[in-house]
Order: sequence, then C-alpha cells, then structure tokens
Amino acid sequence: MYDVIIIGKGPAGISASLYIKRANLKVVVIGKDEGALKKAQKVENYYGIIESGEKILETGVNQAKNLEVEILTEEVLSINYNNNFIVTTNNSEYEAKTVILATGVNRPLPYIKGLKDFENKGISYCAICDAFFYRGKNIAVLGNGKYAIHEAKYLQNIVNTVTILTNGKPIEFEITPEIQLNDNLKINQKEIEEIIGDDTVKAVKLKNDTQIQIDGLFIANGVASSVDLAKKIGAKTENNRIIVNENMQTTIKGLYAAGDCTGGLLQISKAVYEGAKAATEIINFLKNNN
Repeated sequence: MYDVIIIGKGPAGISASLYIKRANLKVVVIGKDEGALKKAQKVENYYGIIESGEKILETGVNQAKNLEVEILTEEVLSINYNNNFIVTTNNSEYEAKTVILATGVNRPLPYIKGLKDFENKGISYCAICDAFFYRGKNIAVLGNGKYAIHEAKYLQNIVNTVTILTNGKPIEFEITPEIQLNDNLKINQKEIEEIIGDDTVKAVKLKNDTQIQIDGLFIANGVASSVDLAKKIGAKTENNRIIVNENMQTTIKGLYAAGDCTGGLLQISKAVYEGAKAATEIINFLKNNN
C-alpha cells in the first residue's frame, strides 16, 4: 500500500511527488498523459525558464525519476474509499492512505444540440453517483475510450440497456470476453445530431435521421478528469472545479486536489505551488494520523 497516490503527472502532480518522496513516504504518480502544457510551443512567463511546454514537463518528470519516484503511464478510471483509497486504472488497482487529484480540468465537450440544455435533466457525468436513478431504464454513454466502457460496464448491471455512442469516432477500447455486446450492451458509431426531450432526455437523434430512445445520457468523453474522479467519491465540486480549503484538502478527508482542477489562474506557477502545498499538508496529515 502507498502513503500517497498522485493522479496526474503534470506540474502539480510532479511538484507534489518531489516533496512527498523527500519526506521518505511511499508515493506513486499515475497519469495517461501530461495534459495541455505539452502543446505549448514556448513558455515565457514562468520564472527563470523559457522552454517549450514539452521540455518543461520532461525536465520535471526526470527530476522526479532521479529521486526514484514511481511513475506509471496508466489511465485512471475511478476512485473509491474503503478504509483506504482504491484507485482503479485500465491495468490494475492501487491502494493508498491519501490521494492528490492533479489531472487538470475537463476537456471541452463536443457541440451537440441539446447537450447543455438537458444537464441535470437526464444528462449525468457520474455513473457511480447516478446509476441508481436509472434502474431498469434505457440509457446511453457518450464516449469512445476506456473511460466510456468502464462507465458502461458499471451501468450494465443496474439499467435495462446501455448504448455506447461514439459520436462518429473510432472505438479506442478492445472488445474482450468480459465486454459482451448483446441486447443489454450495444455500440453505435454514428454521429449525433441532437439530444431530444421535454422535461428530461427522451432520445438521441443521429445524423442518419434515426433515433435511439433513452431515459438518460452519461458523459464519459475522453479521459476522466480530476473533477470527474472527485464527483465519483463524493467530494464537492462547483462550476467544473474541485472545492478545496486553504490546505488543498477537498471535502473528503485524505483527498487533496491541486492545479487547474481547483480553478482560478490556469498557470504553471499556480499548479507547482498547489502541488507543493498539498504535499506538505499530506506529510503533516500522515505524521499526525499514524
């Protein structure tokens, strides 16, 4: 078991790992990619450095590796709590006393007519949170990756039928024996034109003029963000950010967040500071609770 699992290997996550490792705690950093910073051609507003975003990320990761920080390139799918935190990835499960969420903010949703109109009216962002309300009903999951199939598999045991809608994108997950496509679980790769309903979602209209009748739509587009993961475990979120106190702790004891996912200034300097702050608070937390 780890003392700390850091989800996200951008500036916030790597910054936190340096402090935690130097405190002689067992830490692992898990992330699929390095986020938006990697796309920056040149960063000129960070003290003492003029480099590409990719080079800054590479330097940070190498610094952590030189301290022998364990870094795993895996996609985090969910987080649960059972005396300790259980983090599930596409490869395995990991257990820790504390967790730092540092994977940035949600990716922009595709423009689909009606998508914003039906938020909280049949559109959900968390299967674990809301599946109960759709018992025995027909629902759809929007997404084409491992996160989408993870949500669909969870819903499959609760609802009547699940249709994974890729919205014209190719499938990015493998059809394995544990993913049985049948009358209960289907995949539709047609592009979506509109979400239809009255007070709640009633159907999805595809661009070939066919409709799929549904009672709810779960969004699992791209990779699960820090906000998605926070919602799954019951931490308070607001306007696409995680609510934290002055110590970077969420509303869940032992769960911290740092970087873009906490809102405010979306800059490297803020992410590095919040990662360091979360780390030092966790060090004190574990010292006082062991």
